[in-house]
Amino acid sequence: MKVLVLNGPNLNMLGLREPELYGKGTYADLETFVSETASRLGIEVEMRQTNHEGTLVDWIQQSRGVFDAIVLNAAAYTHTSVAVLDALKAVKARCVEVHLTDPKTREEFRHVSYVGMVAEKTFAGLGFGSYSAALEYLAG
Repeated sequence: MKVLVLNGPNLNMLGLREPELYGKGTYADLETFVSETASRLGIEVEMRQTNHEGTLVDWIQQSRGVFDAIVLNAAAYTHTSVAVLDALKAVKARCVEVHLTDPKTREEFRHVSYVGMVAEKTFAGLGFGSYSAALEYLAG
């Protein structure tokens, strides 16, 4: 199984950005965690991060026929991007949504998830564990 793990805006700031919410682990720590989890499960992963909505849309579109599934933490674009939603619909890829925190326990504007409208499963509020839960789910 080959999985594309995509991360949206500000995840490159992990460890610095609101550590009381997101923890002290850095993005490099997250990359290591995801890589080790995937290796343990026998899954091939490619992990990317961008602060740009169009880049995220491009990567989703380019995944078609290359990856078996997408694990997506669209970050703020979760709540705002119809473009990300439409890209996911267009490629018809298996998609699992992840979040470090639980958006449903935060500000009201975070309660809407465009990604969740097409994702087959969501894991939220588990910190880095949201990613391992997603990969374990995909591994079956």
